[in-house]
Amino acid sequence: MQKLIKRREQNGQAELPEDLHPVLKRVFLNRGVSDSQHIATELKGLLKPNDLKGVSEASAILADAIFSQQKILIVGDFDADGATSSALAVLALRAMGAGPVDFLVPNRFDYGYGLTPEIVEVACQSKPDLILTVDNGISSIDGVASANAAGITVVVTDHHLPAEQLPAAAAIVNPSQPGCEFASKNLAGVGVIFYLMSALRAALRQRDWFAQQQITEPNMAEYLDLVALGTVADVVPLDTNNRILVAQGIKRIRAGKTRPGISALLEVAGRSQHRLVSEDFGFGVGPRLNAAGRLDDISIGIRCLLSDDRANAIELAQAMDDLNRDRRAIEGSMQQEAQAALNNIELTGELPWGLCLYNGQWHQGVIGILASRIKDQHHRPVVAFADADQAGVIKGSARSIPGLHIRDALDNIAAKYPQLLSKFGGHAMAAGMSLQRENFEAFQQAFDEEVRSQLREEHLQAVVYSDGELATEDLNLDLAHQLRNAAPWGQHFSMPVFDGEFYLIQQRIVGEKHLKMVLACDPEGQQLIDAIAFNVDVTQWPNQQ
Repeated sequence: MQKLIKRREQNGQAELPEDLHPVLKRVFLNRGVSDSQHIATELKGLLKPNDLKGVSEASAILADAIFSQQKILIVGDFDADGATSSALAVLALRAMGAGPVDFLVPNRFDYGYGLTPEIVEVACQSKPDLILTVDNGISSIDGVASANAAGITVVVTDHHLPAEQLPAAAAIVNPSQPGCEFASKNLAGVGVIFYLMSALRAALRQRDWFAQQQITEPNMAEYLDLVALGTVADVVPLDTNNRILVAQGIKRIRAGKTRPGISALLEVAGRSQHRLVSEDFGFGVGPRLNAAGRLDDISIGIRCLLSDDRANAIELAQAMDDLNRDRRAIEGSMQQEAQAALNNIELTGELPWGLCLYNGQWHQGVIGILASRIKDQHHRPVVAFADADQAGVIKGSARSIPGLHIRDALDNIAAKYPQLLSKFGGHAMAAGMSLQRENFEAFQQAFDEEVRSQLREEHLQAVVYSDGELATEDLNLDLAHQLRNAAPWGQHFSMPVFDGEFYLIQQRIVGEKHLKMVLACDPEGQQLIDAIAFNVDVTQWPNQQ
């Protein structure tokens, strides 16, 4: 698919530091930065926990549990955000002098997502007094009811969008819940639990707990490495508050102030701890943590993040690296099968605007990545389905494009066709669902109808937003380093991209599918630049015309 290049429009003037490189000023202006405060990453700029609805009630409940040394069980999610959230909750509660603290993450293949009645039944075997959900729970109506019936107190912390009905938990902390005035709605699950643990520390301090128990108050900054990792890996928008969390976490890791598990994951991913940038989380560490949850058990990742022993952390990180290699192989095979299916569709007509693909042999832990790859390739909303463990049920993972809020689209489908979806949930850009296999074709049609009702044809044109052209004198490593380290780049605060025209001097294929080039800025070739284009169409390149 050809991509359209559009140059970003600058949003007025900004009061930025005079010594900032003009190209960086342009980049920040293009992202709506209006003053230095919006690019500052000092901890003093963080929003306070007070505006998080439910945080006072939740911290009071947890403080009571700590005073009475109740058994606390963390129930997390099986991705990188869930792993970092679980690890942070366990570490912070233990550091604050809590009684027995353990974690439980549902195996996605046996129990599915969230605090279900089935996972509550498993939890009851360890007889917890309190369940604390992290990165899930806002849709666990039946699970919370089951826990309540078993006499277990439930505190929900989550960041996913709620439905009309909320679970009957003792307290809910979620910036997306109705009535929450917290200024940043973009916290990842790990960000939510970080804020709750900060509020809990204040509540315990107010009750003089630390002095009575002769416990050193934990420094919450020590957990920012986990917050940074989970925030970037979950691809939440990097608003000002999230950029502060990520920047401070990266700063600590670069300085060597991180847990052995994160150091080990960086090492097996071949990433430099001391030159770390946010992309190393998104493309290096995050996929390895996610691979554990996709193919095996995310508990491997949580144990790695909790480990104080370097040798043990390396062993666990290596196991996740092996799983990630397996995931890549599985994904590659699935992509070939998906492309064959798409080719068959194109032979009979145009592609649907909303793509739904199903293969009973696909791995249900990898369909989310597959949907993302197809979405990137064809630039339209995609749902990839695989068989669930329950007979006759299939699970789908959806990825969307700008212009279509995927969870709201599923909500509309469920309202129009109540019989189609068994359950669903998610965000604006990603969602998951279950339905009966016999309803797949009906859902295909309903999904395409819904997508067509919300999008226009121009939405299906993939666009690369550029920060403009670089002057010849700006094509140097010094500016490249400044751009790389200027800010935590990520979702909704994207890494700078530039466009321009060059003279092609040399070209050859390397690594079977990458085009290695030598370019010149002028026809005389006075300034030469090495360049590479990844994953090119080898039937068109090298181009000797």
